[in-house]
Amino acid sequence: MVEKNLNNTAHAIGKSIKSSQQKANLVLRSIRGLPVEYAVNVLQFSRRRISNIILKILNSAISNAENNHQLDIDKLYVKEATVGKSMVLKRFRPRARGRAGKILKPFSRIRIELTEKKLEEKESKIQKEPKQEKVENGTKN
Repeated sequence: MVEKNLNNTAHAIGKSIKSSQQKANLVLRSIRGLPVEYAVNVLQFSRRRISNIILKILNSAISNAENNHQLDIDKLYVKEATVGKSMVLKRFRPRARGRAGKILKPFSRIRIELTEKKLEEKESKIQKEPKQEKVENGTKN
């Protein structure tokens, strides 16, 4: 039996991704709140290495939304795109006078959550726009 997702959300998680959280967050910041079509385009044309991995996670979230939750792909947008810490590889580099310099190689965990935007939400936003006042003779009273 297929059960309908009540809150119209689907997500995908990428674990142990070889990139720092700061570098991943720069790319994720560019896709937050965008419709899925635009987010895919942004990631495809990004020049950062991590954008290819984030694109795979986004495509996984899209397929989860379609197959597991029966959501309409055309109405999906990126609700959340977060990055968190995963493991850290610790290495040492020999330095002068018998000392050692610490090298940290961080890994990240990326979570992308998609939501189906309803048509009523769009229409209500359009109606809530303030009406412009009429201007007579170039001056506003």
